[in-house]
Amino acid sequence: MRRREFITLISGTAATWPLAAHAQQAATPLIGFLSSRSPNESEALIAAFRQGLAEAGYAEGQNVHLTFRWAEGRYDRLPELATELVKSQVAVIASVGGSVSALAAKSASSTVPIVAITSDPVKAGLVASFNRPGGNITVVSPSSTLLSAKRLGLLRELVSTATLIGALFNPKFPDTATQLEDIEDAAHAIGIQIRIVNASSEQEIEAAFASLSQQGIGGLVSGTDPFFDTRRDQIIALAAHYAVPTIYSQRAYTVAGGLISYAPSFAEAYRQAGVYTGRILKGEKPADLPVVQATKFELVINLQTAKALGLKVPVSMQLLADEVIE
Repeated sequence: MRRREFITLISGTAATWPLAAHAQQAATPLIGFLSSRSPNESEALIAAFRQGLAEAGYAEGQNVHLTFRWAEGRYDRLPELATELVKSQVAVIASVGGSVSALAAKSASSTVPIVAITSDPVKAGLVASFNRPGGNITVVSPSSTLLSAKRLGLLRELVSTATLIGALFNPKFPDTATQLEDIEDAAHAIGIQIRIVNASSEQEIEAAFASLSQQGIGGLVSGTDPFFDTRRDQIIALAAHYAVPTIYSQRAYTVAGGLISYAPSFAEAYRQAGVYTGRILKGEKPADLPVVQATKFELVINLQTAKALGLKVPVSMQLLADEVIE
């Protein structure tokens, strides 16, 4: 080969290297993660999501990338955040934090595949059926919002002499109506009075606890709400300050110092969402992936907090618990 021909060949090949590298980078799928919660209190759940991705054969930074959008309890931001993800040309959107997040993602695109974590997806209009979701979305359903009655019963066991129980809800969370109906029916069935208090800001949470304390409530059921999750430490601190026995909708509250929680395993839900996301990246369609329903529920009791409140947890309840924090 002549020297001039050799130089021309090398120059032409070198010119294609950046293009080839760019093509390789572009081939790495990007997952959009849309949450109505906040990053600081979601670390363990994100780790579970990454675990599910790994089980499906994907490792962040190697053969997949993630981009996060956090509403931090401000639900009005979700449509804009979902639109941002669609414009970023994500391959899949993982939407967590209730139907409000899933609906925002679904409204942003009818073609980008979506894996949502939310309860009662048929009623919310997210899927056609549990077995055949249809459309561009499938769901992992922890059904946490439908457990208010169970939580009320457990709390009643701890404060058996109480005649008035409070219930803390956020009226701005779309799933609140279902929770309210659930707990009011349960309260009527067991003959106990329920005092509903609403809060959708830090100041309103403060005021709600002060009001409940003045009314002499014997215990509190904290509603399932991503906004409350972003204010978890505040709620636990107020429950301790006013000495209000409180049952929560996630294990994380009890681990952080709350009294008791009964909930689906959210870590398992996030892990399964990671698995489904990986399967979609491999070519499966959301319409063909059945809704995964929660089968694992966790009863967690913090005996240190019970002692501080002057409560004696029945041995029978401790034996039923999945975790007892001493």
